[in-house]
Amino acid sequence: MKTIFSGIQPSGTITLGNYIGAMKQFVDLQEEYNCYFCIVDQHAITVPQDRLTLRQNTRSLAALYIASGIDPDKATLFIQSEVPAHAQAGWMLQCVAYIGELERMTQFKDKSAGKEAVSAGLLTYPPLMAADILLYNADLVPVGDDQKQHIELTRDLAERFNKKYNDIFTIPEARIAKVGARIMSLQDPLKKMSKSDVNQKGFISMLDTPKQIEKKIKSAVTDSEGIVKYDKENKPGISNLLSIYSILTNRPINEIEQSYEGKGYGDFKADVAQVVIEAVEPIQARYNQLMESSELDAILDHGAEKANRAASKMVKKMENAMGLGRKRK
Repeated sequence: MKTIFSGIQPSGTITLGNYIGAMKQFVDLQEEYNCYFCIVDQHAITVPQDRLTLRQNTRSLAALYIASGIDPDKATLFIQSEVPAHAQAGWMLQCVAYIGELERMTQFKDKSAGKEAVSAGLLTYPPLMAADILLYNADLVPVGDDQKQHIELTRDLAERFNKKYNDIFTIPEARIAKVGARIMSLQDPLKKMSKSDVNQKGFISMLDTPKQIEKKIKSAVTDSEGIVKYDKENKPGISNLLSIYSILTNRPINEIEQSYEGKGYGDFKADVAQVVIEAVEPIQARYNQLMESSELDAILDHGAEKANRAASKMVKKMENAMGLGRKRK
């Protein structure tokens, strides 16, 4: 069985775009693959964090994973900082990486632009991301287009390590979903939906109330044509709403288009809002149950134990390959 690794930062409540593009697909993947789902809190501290907020966001994200359908009996869900091997392997891979290739990373250039002082961790976190993946011999890494560069670096570091020291790493491949991987902003359908959007109307949080969801969908930017038709180039707003509707109902887009012939955007938006509400309500109910019980901690403890067993074995292989520690007699 092939292995999949995925890591998400606990930087706030995930959006509907995160759910459709990642978590909803993870539920299916856990049936076919050996899955490791990691909450990468060590990546989060490359920028300043409030410690209490970070811990709350970490628990909240873990609860949303489970509430969305991740089964701890089928997949391994854990917190990165609770598995020391990640930081250990990250340091070893830093020593294999080159400064030039880290400085060329698009996300480093974007996040450091215009700042007087930048954390060294912001520069060196790609090797930690590579460690996250390589520790578990991951074959596939589900990512969006914006993360392809990081997977290429991970592959380069793995191949460099294998060639220089010992052939111990599986060379991973990016797994980019063809459908639903890129849900767009409701206010600017030419850019990806993001929880960091300054315009709160641009994204739907998975913990938004039904009224908030309805209001955001109804205020979504569309066009003046008044025809519900999928056309990404000329009708990006309506096309985005059609994608959301189609993915959450498993109905083909052309079938949805036909059902709105002769109807306006008002009816269509109202129905999209109802579809979203019906999708998130059971997730929110399970989420609230988890946040109020000890079940969540038990699941994360179990996940950390499983991850530690696998990651510690790989760290030992890395240390042996690099000549670290003592050779026991």
